[in-house]
Amino acid sequence: MAKTSYCAAPLILLLLSTSSLMVVVESAIGVNWGTVSFHRLTPSIVVRLLKDNKISKVKLFGADPDILSVLMGTGIEVMVGIPNEMLSDLSSSPNVADLWVRQNISRYLVRGGVNIRYIAVGNEPFLTSYSGQFQSYVVPALLNLQQSLVKANVANFVKLVVPCNADAYESTVPSQGAFRPELTQIMTQLVSFLNSNGSPFVVNIYPFLSLYGNSDFPQDYAFFDGTSHSVTDGQNVYSNAFDGNFDTLVAALNRIGYGQMPIVIGEIGWPTDGVLSANLTAARAFNQGLINHVLSNKGTPLRPGAPPVDVYLFSLLDEGAKSVLPGNFERHWGIFSFDGQAKYPLNLGLGNGLLKDAEDVQYLPSKWCIADPLMDLSGVVNHFKLACSVADCTTLDYGGSCNGIGAKGNISYAFNSYYQLQKQDAHSCDFDGLGMVTFLDPSVGDCRFLVGINDKNSGVRLHHEYFAAWGILLGVSVLL
Repeated sequence: MAKTSYCAAPLILLLLSTSSLMVVVESAIGVNWGTVSFHRLTPSIVVRLLKDNKISKVKLFGADPDILSVLMGTGIEVMVGIPNEMLSDLSSSPNVADLWVRQNISRYLVRGGVNIRYIAVGNEPFLTSYSGQFQSYVVPALLNLQQSLVKANVANFVKLVVPCNADAYESTVPSQGAFRPELTQIMTQLVSFLNSNGSPFVVNIYPFLSLYGNSDFPQDYAFFDGTSHSVTDGQNVYSNAFDGNFDTLVAALNRIGYGQMPIVIGEIGWPTDGVLSANLTAARAFNQGLINHVLSNKGTPLRPGAPPVDVYLFSLLDEGAKSVLPGNFERHWGIFSFDGQAKYPLNLGLGNGLLKDAEDVQYLPSKWCIADPLMDLSGVVNHFKLACSVADCTTLDYGGSCNGIGAKGNISYAFNSYYQLQKQDAHSCDFDGLGMVTFLDPSVGDCRFLVGINDKNSGVRLHHEYFAAWGILLGVSVLL
């Protein structure tokens, strides 16, 4: 997209035209739109999917101009993300902050432009596993970016936030919540900044991860249908992990003098595949229970009948290229599959009924790559491993939807996943003569053998990388 010159007059018109959005006070369900996928829908199809499902708030993890361009004129409220890796430069240079705001914010704030409401400065930068790597950059980056927004005359409309993981605070019971000792000072600075600029505290809460990471965590406490493992905290009784976690944050904020700070749930959801506790039934039960709970506006024990909370579901679409270091479930958080098809019936409470599928998705031809049933597959192990090192085979693992399809089924699934990734290139179904193309869908029950998307932005040509890896495995060099 060509750079748009900044003009104050169109911006004022935009602020006037969207001022009604700023006074509506009601809980809203938004979504996280991640793009770490080998099979990416075109942004225009995704935006239509959002509009068809009346989703009016979306959180991005970057400032992709292709995405922001198609969001222009939609009225969809946008939270633009800044990666943690940029925090160092933004914290050390006001000029870098000025440039980032001009390129990613100001150019879109024109009449008929993008309704950018928040800038997420980093993503969970205080996460314990980062060992303080980004911690010192957060507040200086915020200060520089705030000055840049002031210079651009948009600071009254666009607010800076810092999405925090729930591990930033801790307690045995909610009322005793406190930020981690090493974060107390910086959190006080952060919350003071947010408060003075009219920004909410954004937190990511994942009851699924509590269940996944702790064998003693009571499963029914993760959901919203009642539990036999409620938590009693003085006169308050907690029947679900969300309320308990939320109120732990409320108590932590109160402890540093900001007990009334508005809170936004930046990420929350339940995956559908990859491990035993991640499945369609659980995901639907959790997400529908969460939506109903939040939209009831009953609040929590520490904030009964409190101001409504905005919630961004994680996530809109599956992202099959994400790292699986956190777990195989990491690629399966979407309420829609990679191709924009609803995974299960879900009512977002937006007056639109159940989820509507994406339209006008262009698929590759209906053909699949499978293991040739007439061939001796005794030498297939290395091909299987290499195919899965490139494509996504997480559904084959224990607890996955394709775990029970047998050895030959596993091989066929791996072959096909790689084949579709290669846009059904004929050579990519060879595997030393062990693969064959079929026009009969090999899907079994809930185990879906995918067909790729016919889009120039989706899929990756990894044929060379496959054979390079094969050469390394055999101890020979491969000329590409």
